[in-house]
Amino acid sequence: MNFQVISVKDKSIWEAGISQWPQTNFLQSWNWGEFHKNLGKNVWYFQIMNGEKIVGCALVVAETAKRGNYLTIAGGPLIDWTSPTAKLILRTLISKLRIIANKEQSVFLRVRLQEKDSSNICDVLRKNGFLSSPMHLTADLTLQLNLQKSEDELLRAMRKNTRYEIRKAEKLGITVKLSNDRTEIKKFYQYQLQVANRHNFIPFSYDFLQKQFNAFLSDDQVLLIHAYAQKKLLASAFVIFYRDEAVYHYGVSTNDNAKLPGSYACQWEAIREAKRRGIKRYNFWGIAPENQPNHRFAGVSVFKRGFGGEEVAYVPAHDLPFSRWYWITWLFEFSRKKIRKL
Repeated sequence: MNFQVISVKDKSIWEAGISQWPQTNFLQSWNWGEFHKNLGKNVWYFQIMNGEKIVGCALVVAETAKRGNYLTIAGGPLIDWTSPTAKLILRTLISKLRIIANKEQSVFLRVRLQEKDSSNICDVLRKNGFLSSPMHLTADLTLQLNLQKSEDELLRAMRKNTRYEIRKAEKLGITVKLSNDRTEIKKFYQYQLQVANRHNFIPFSYDFLQKQFNAFLSDDQVLLIHAYAQKKLLASAFVIFYRDEAVYHYGVSTNDNAKLPGSYACQWEAIREAKRRGIKRYNFWGIAPENQPNHRFAGVSVFKRGFGGEEVAYVPAHDLPFSRWYWITWLFEFSRKKIRKL
């Protein structure tokens, strides 16, 4: 077979191409690539072709870092991994990326497939030179809620405490506001700084959050969802709505939320909004494994699990080294993961 890699420059062609993979989420969307372009990064939209048939897609982003530049494919590449030609398709893509890596002075390629964890897929990756990554690229373990159930069914499947907090929010008159006002990202960022200070993590920059919100705003694919007690903000959620999935991507809470169920009201309204849009699943994004109580995300994971849903583990991040300098990066990231309890 004669596979070829072509670069796509048109949004409609790209979105039509990735639509053949039902697992596709916002990480391979055109708008996600444009967000990274607006951050000043180099981005490529690649289709792997077999004649006129699309057999693979990969949104590739070039990252720069002091520990070494690298390429990433988050939520991809999109390939039929059950196909006997999957290995050859992947090799064709890798050949193209080696050329790019040389120009970008990239030390390695990092991928995190949008596929459920599978020894068969990991075997395909290993046979093409990939190694298990010392650090995640995006959430490997997620919690997803089936929105094709009624609201009553969703409530019944929740933990008793979560259901109680949602109803308590209603009785207390906590209000929820849905907003597509880009100017509100400034306050969201400021509250994120407070949360980061309380929980000792590195926050995203204002520029990062603003440009991500703007990238999805033009297609009505993003909202800020705020919960208030009277006029006091309790919690906010940054939610992306793309195709069949709504993703709780970022969240903040205030000191006033500590004794009030604002976060519960916020999430419940996000779920209801996703249902109103006809979306099939709500993705709470990353959670910590239950057997890791010291994980930095263990606390918020207890909150998320209260809503019910299915835990979905994706093929974890894998790296393809392009240079021996990769091992310096590997050691640095391995150490940082231990320190940050990830």
